[in-house]
Amino acid sequence: MSLSPQEALIYIMVVTSAADRKMDDSELKRIGSVVRQLPVFNDFSEDSLPLVAADCANMLDNDSDLQSVINDITADLPSHLNDTAYALAVEIAAADLQIRPEESRVLDLLRMKFGLDRLTSSAIEMAARARHRVV
Repeated sequence: MSLSPQEALIYIMVVTSAADRKMDDSELKRIGSVVRQLPVFNDFSEDSLPLVAADCANMLDNDSDLQSVINDITADLPSHLNDTAYALAVEIAAADLQIRPEESRVLDLLRMKFGLDRLTSSAIEMAARARHRVV
């Protein structure tokens, strides 16, 4: 499998959202919002998002080993986007205002895969919590 960097980032968001076996509306809306707003997706056609997300869902249905799915997704991801990928995963996990154990497992696997230190990952997580906080 060969993915563009943008496709890999979308796959990471979908995997995070699907970790608990349900993708709720807040997470799906957040993925669309992220793709529309972040500069890393400037040359990505938003019209392709449903197809890319569906391709990722099919991959998840056909492969039960989460670690190998993450390895496949990140194989072509440039290393300078590792912290971006982790931040996007955290953003989606926090979208429904709670990080479930299954999502936490995905975040742990990504943190290890990307070699992110605890300080960096904690800062990313705290920023996402602050963005999603409600009154």
